[in-house]
Amino acid sequence: MPLRINGTDHTFTGDPRVTLLDFLRRDRGLTGTKKGCDHGQCGACTVLINGLRVNSCLTLAIMHDGDSITTIEGLGTPGNMHPLQTAFVHHDGYQCGYCTPGQICSAAAMLEEAAMGWPSFVSPDLVGDIKLTAEEIRERMSGNVCRCGAYSNIVDAIVEVMEAGR
Repeated sequence: MPLRINGTDHTFTGDPRVTLLDFLRRDRGLTGTKKGCDHGQCGACTVLINGLRVNSCLTLAIMHDGDSITTIEGLGTPGNMHPLQTAFVHHDGYQCGYCTPGQICSAAAMLEEAAMGWPSFVSPDLVGDIKLTAEEIRERMSGNVCRCGAYSNIVDAIVEVMEAGR
């Protein structure tokens, strides 16, 4: 089965040790996904696999036959931006921009996780509705590092999209 990347099927043939990150960037030309630490600590390489956020530097491409992979290029384009992309621009949540693709992919999945009722470490209760406070958002986005320190702007962008219900 092929890897479905941004709605298009791709066959992986090559060294089974190639990370998904390297396959996306080098073999598929999808350079929006960034290589930061290459150890799963910064979140710059975050993509969505079957709707869940994954650090693509920590998983092998060969492991994802049949999976649906969405990169930043699959979320939106300059002419048709995803609401999170628009909000990041509006709130200046991108600063240098290096971490932004991973931040946006992570935020998209985080909003879905909260909508499904998944609690976080700071959730007051393990059952019931999840209210995404600034504290909740910061906790849920803690796997994505912004070296420029645009965290408050990133939270503001996520809150805008959440409140708009997009």
